[in-house]
Amino acid sequence: MRQVQRGFTLIELMIVIAIIGVLAAIAIPTYQDYLARSQMSEGIELAGGSKNGITEFYQNNGRWPANLASVYATASPTLIAGTGVGRYVQSVALIGGCGATLTCGTQSAMKAAGVNNNITQKTVDIWTTDGGNTWKCGPGAGGTGVDVRYLPYSCRDPAGP
Repeated sequence: MRQVQRGFTLIELMIVIAIIGVLAAIAIPTYQDYLARSQMSEGIELAGGSKNGITEFYQNNGRWPANLASVYATASPTLIAGTGVGRYVQSVALIGGCGATLTCGTQSAMKAAGVNNNITQKTVDIWTTDGGNTWKCGPGAGGTGVDVRYLPYSCRDPAGP
């Protein structure tokens, strides 16, 4: 009577473990980048939420607003000083001189904790240079701007405000 082989050999098991290791080495960093992009989308949405208010203020008054709180409820000082304006966003602020120049916009700053390490305390800007007719989006100005790979393709304008 012939015996039937049962189970796997050691070589077969080692090959399976090696394949799983290679897949994990590729998948984990890709997933981390995906998480950073999804968290950064909240910053883009919150900064973009002020576009209508800023544009209407400019069209009605012929000048930019002096502060963001006058046109955007999420920018209230109690929220900024407290726990933040969103799950991943610490603050939304007015940027770009918003006065004598045509450039005006908002900047979202990510929180220091509870956010992917690649975007911790990084910023993203949304701005206009023509009175609110067209808006641009890109990494925040200065040394705190987020790496462009964590932004959607439509939000990678290199010429910031």
